[in-house]
Amino acid sequence: MSIKLSASDLKKLNSKKGLITLLSKEPLNIDKALRYINYEKRLKKLQTELIRLQTWAIKNEERIIVVFQGRDAAGKGGAIRRITERINPRFMRIVALPKPSKDEQSQWYFQRYVNQLPKAGEMVFFDRSWYNRAVVEPVNGFCTPEEYHIFMNQVNDFERMILESGIHLVKIYMSISKKEQAKRFEEIQSDPLKQWKMTKLDKKAQGLWDQYTEYKNAMFEKTNTKISPWKIIRANRKTEARINVINHILDRIPYDKDLEI
Repeated sequence: MSIKLSASDLKKLNSKKGLITLLSKEPLNIDKALRYINYEKRLKKLQTELIRLQTWAIKNEERIIVVFQGRDAAGKGGAIRRITERINPRFMRIVALPKPSKDEQSQWYFQRYVNQLPKAGEMVFFDRSWYNRAVVEPVNGFCTPEEYHIFMNQVNDFERMILESGIHLVKIYMSISKKEQAKRFEEIQSDPLKQWKMTKLDKKAQGLWDQYTEYKNAMFEKTNTKISPWKIIRANRKTEARINVINHILDRIPYDKDLEI
């Protein structure tokens, strides 16, 4: 079967990166290789804009929070890595908090998240956030119904205070299908380099799919506000999702797009 390629496509495939991309996977798939080359090119341009955004934030002492939520294996960590791999690590943090300590359990729920808010010129990326109490905790019995309702009554006011303090807040939910989640779990379990990612909660996720959906929908209904909206990113295709995530962050934050870097 003959494949018609444009001169531009041939040039891409004949490059060092193109040949590596084409030959690194079996079976040979020219269309997939071209998609990945185009993705890498788009990603590089967007990462340059992220550097511009961070330069603006540092120069103007802006504070930025990006919250990532989504089902297990939705690609939150991968998206955060692509966002942060080129920017200055001294002015950004990735926050993925563990299970609360005994002391933290006795505090106001939001306290440990307040402790992670950005300082001047800093970007903070939450790989899961206070929204664990909106979905993960009630589904898995990690909080009481009363604690859940208190959270839902307080969260919009908490975010309003964050915004009124001058912090930029971006909320992203990465959405995958049940079939895609099962596929990713299977890939993780079969790869010795990724097996550590599989947690006890992950193993229960497929069986609790409908419960997660119920609480997720309640979260959107209550917390998708005009001043602090959610952006749902369809994430069944990882590369497309990463591009869409970065584009959304760049669209939501009013940085100087003409700033020299």
